[in-house]
Amino acid sequence: MKPWHLLLLLLACVTSEQDPSADPGTPSDAEAVTLAGSLAPPGNTAQRLADIRPGPEGSDPQELVHGDRGLFFTADDGIHGRELWVSTGTGGPGTFLVKDIRPGVESSNPRDLTRMGNRVFFSANDGASGQELWVSDGTPTGTYLVKDILPGAGNAIEPVPFRHERRFQEFGGVLYFGANDGVHGSELWRSDGTAVGTRMVEDLAPGTESSSPRRFARTEQAFYFVGSRGTSVHLLRSTGRPGAVSVLERFEDNLIFNLTPVMSRLFFLVDNDEGEASLWKTDGTAATTLPLRFFHGEYPHDFVALGNRLVFSAGANFNGGDSGGEPEGEELWMSDGTVRGTWLLKDIRPGPLSSAPGALAVLNGRVFFAADNGGGLGRELWVTDGTAVGTRLFKDLEHGPGSSSPEELTAIQGTLFFSAQTPGRGRELWVSHGTVAGTVPLPELNPGPASSSPSGFVHSGQAIFFTAKDSAGRELWALPFWRTNP
Repeated sequence: MKPWHLLLLLLACVTSEQDPSADPGTPSDAEAVTLAGSLAPPGNTAQRLADIRPGPEGSDPQELVHGDRGLFFTADDGIHGRELWVSTGTGGPGTFLVKDIRPGVESSNPRDLTRMGNRVFFSANDGASGQELWVSDGTPTGTYLVKDILPGAGNAIEPVPFRHERRFQEFGGVLYFGANDGVHGSELWRSDGTAVGTRMVEDLAPGTESSSPRRFARTEQAFYFVGSRGTSVHLLRSTGRPGAVSVLERFEDNLIFNLTPVMSRLFFLVDNDEGEASLWKTDGTAATTLPLRFFHGEYPHDFVALGNRLVFSAGANFNGGDSGGEPEGEELWMSDGTVRGTWLLKDIRPGPLSSAPGALAVLNGRVFFAADNGGGLGRELWVTDGTAVGTRLFKDLEHGPGSSSPEELTAIQGTLFFSAQTPGRGRELWVSHGTVAGTVPLPELNPGPASSSPSGFVHSGQAIFFTAKDSAGRELWALPFWRTNP
């Protein structure tokens, strides 16, 4: 089956907000780091917080999640295996191992870190109880096994085939997830963080068969997940009480994925296992669950909500429908949840070749993305306001035919963080507050042509946390950040 998460290249064509020849040039480090009041005062730059795993290998921090006591993440220091860590945004004692859940060099492999209230829930294996539900408040004593759902060494919470597939969902102050107690198979469970408050919600596939709840997403009114019953796969809607409603039933060889809420509506994809994916929407009932369009090229991806509309990248065989017209390659699309309102936003690279929009992120009512319009400027930073005329090149970060290939676009409190590559600097950290002049590189983290390749931007406290690599390997970094212009 074709993978649904693809690595993509992007660029678009049209006019830029500023002529490249009139570019003000690369700002100084002090000018770059102030970002018109969005970042900390001049002189502060991103810092590697700790060399958690000394040597060139790095601790490879993963699953960065904001918490009340700081940033939660997992890392492998080469001594304790992959375990749960916390950082307050400072090095030394401010970045520390919370608890060696599986003592020794073996890893407890904390996964699915999900914040709920002032704690973080996750699954982990202590070596005795299997992969079970854990919770942490950032202290050793406040980090514990919530309940041994499947007594013994078996896994109540099995790993999933797709790393980015959501398995935990907070809704109404309760955590929902799929778990197997050895009696009912893998079914829908809930937890408030106590053993007595951790219980099965309902047995969707009665008996020892498993419904295997997975791919959670939520709106304000309910949460959705994918589950199996017999030879069918279902999209189910729940409010956390018994009686989950199936809004769509498909054959078991179909794949329902990319669940994306847009206000009260849910968009998702259905793969028929024949290399075709269709875009669907639901308002929460079977009657309002409808297919919007088939896509025969690249699967739709990079879903983002722009107001009450979905913006995404996709490839289709024909422009304007499934018959007739000219092929347009992989381009930028939009949907308002109706068949007529699902259309090609703009053929950025006219003809059968693709502009390959990717890394979509919403900043102040506009979608920023990377694309290549084939006009000789390479893959650069683009923007759209949801109209064809408002879809244009935003800034040519690497002047000329070379590509800066922006990646990891992440909008945080009015500022866009991303990585881009330019000659002599490699792939490094950039920021933008939505203007051409305010789109600038920050000081290099790995000086010279080598790349630091920053990724995974998360705001916690007064810092932007992310991972990056230098001579110490991939480790945790922090950039001081607070709003001085509210």
